[in-house]
Amino acid sequence: MVNKNKGIVLYFLLIAISFSGCKEGEGEAKTENAKPNVIFILADDLGIKDLSCTGSKFYETPNIDRIASTGTVFTQGYAASQVCSPSRASIMTGKFTARHGITDWIGAKSGVAWRTNGKNSKLLPADYVHRLPGRDSTLAEMMKANGYTTFFAGKWHLGDEGSYPEDHGFDINIGGWDVGSPKGGYFSPWKNPRLENKVKGENLSKRLAAETASFMEQSKDQPFFAFLSFYAVHGPIQTTREKWKKYRDKADAIGIQESGYEMERVLPIRTVQDNPIYAGLVESMDDAVGLVLDKLAALGLEENTIVIFTSDNGGVASGDAFSTSNRPLRGGKGYQWEGGIREPFFIKAPWLKDSRKTVDYPVTGADFYPTILDLANIRLLPEQHADGISLAPLLKNESLNERSLFWHYPHYGNQGGEPASIIRRSVWKLIHYWEDDRNELYNLEKDPEEQVEVSADYPEIATQMYDELETYLNSVNAKRPEKDPAYDETLAKQMHQDKIDKLWPRLEAQRKRFLSQEFEPNADWWGSKITED
Repeated sequence: MVNKNKGIVLYFLLIAISFSGCKEGEGEAKTENAKPNVIFILADDLGIKDLSCTGSKFYETPNIDRIASTGTVFTQGYAASQVCSPSRASIMTGKFTARHGITDWIGAKSGVAWRTNGKNSKLLPADYVHRLPGRDSTLAEMMKANGYTTFFAGKWHLGDEGSYPEDHGFDINIGGWDVGSPKGGYFSPWKNPRLENKVKGENLSKRLAAETASFMEQSKDQPFFAFLSFYAVHGPIQTTREKWKKYRDKADAIGIQESGYEMERVLPIRTVQDNPIYAGLVESMDDAVGLVLDKLAALGLEENTIVIFTSDNGGVASGDAFSTSNRPLRGGKGYQWEGGIREPFFIKAPWLKDSRKTVDYPVTGADFYPTILDLANIRLLPEQHADGISLAPLLKNESLNERSLFWHYPHYGNQGGEPASIIRRSVWKLIHYWEDDRNELYNLEKDPEEQVEVSADYPEIATQMYDELETYLNSVNAKRPEKDPAYDETLAKQMHQDKIDKLWPRLEAQRKRFLSQEFEPNADWWGSKITED
């Protein structure tokens, strides 16, 4: 339940909005767009290159591609973090991670507790906020305060009981709780107390889409805000035998490479997209998106509905399930490089007939909050979405001033990312590493793959950007990691060598096994096969 103080704040915000009058030009807007519906589709762990429309030659995503082809594609779209919970909190609050305080996935250990994971690191990760702050007025709360029926389905991972979707502005919550992975897998029966098992073998992504479509039909005569937050494509990666075979055969037709990994700075990293299990998981999510888009069309609501699609962090190329590759971008989920934070970022506002098809202005997940308010003709709240800006001017072929974007991850990623903070301004990106206080500077216009570090060539730019980064972090009281006096350098070298000598060959063998014609994970294919052939 929303706490008393937050309820009072929302009450006065609503009064202020009701007396604020229309923004300039609102009186000329078409009646059907005065309160457009909003469908926000958030994928989990989907990389920038995991869609057909963003360059994949292996995965097939015709339905998500539909959103891109009929909307605006932000070619420099970013998640607010390289891991899930911080990024999701930024969407809900309009703030960068250092400001709202959720800087790691909720449940990750920090401080001396980090050592209990069998870790041996130079730093002890910083503490962080473990639930969506109650002092914030979330995007859902503002939509609800302005007459929208609000709906959430899928992954939440923004706090335990008392900080669930229904505690932060959603009228309906289907499947959202404190756990960030699909407990029980992608086929019913799953183990989610917020999602009833109905049909044995039912696909989780399609079920969440069906619940969303049902809500849309029930709410078609009033403005609605539907947030469909897939658990896909987070591990465990699972698919049906049919989809696995389709993509195994496709990999064979393309030509299976001898090697699929190379050694990155910390862990082996996947270099090729040819995992048929992951491809099937991606396609199932795309099928689910199709269900929602088709329902929108059947209800005759397409012209008055904003549709947004994005992901919460980069694709898992290293660590976890080692599922995909983000090449040519470097890194993936958990990493400080572009592969860890660059995302599909699509916005469709169908009444804006002359919207640009592509925008190369750098944008971030914190921008969704003010953008949705703006497109829905709701007064902006800069004191709330302090780091996000409305992208509506860009959709209307107008321009925005240059600005800096900030990331703060004072933690170690399970996927090989290092404790680091980032600033992006214009073509420049500076990464500050907390282990040794060094900086890396990249010119993303010339080197989007981040292969050529140029701080020695541009010392003034590096110094200016680092100073701006430090100023921002200090202004929001950002927490830093601390040195671990128990760090054992000799042990660290041995652990790193084991990743080269043992983990890397094991991953190559697993990749070949997934691509083998005889592959079978278990008798019922993770619960998807409920009858004998």
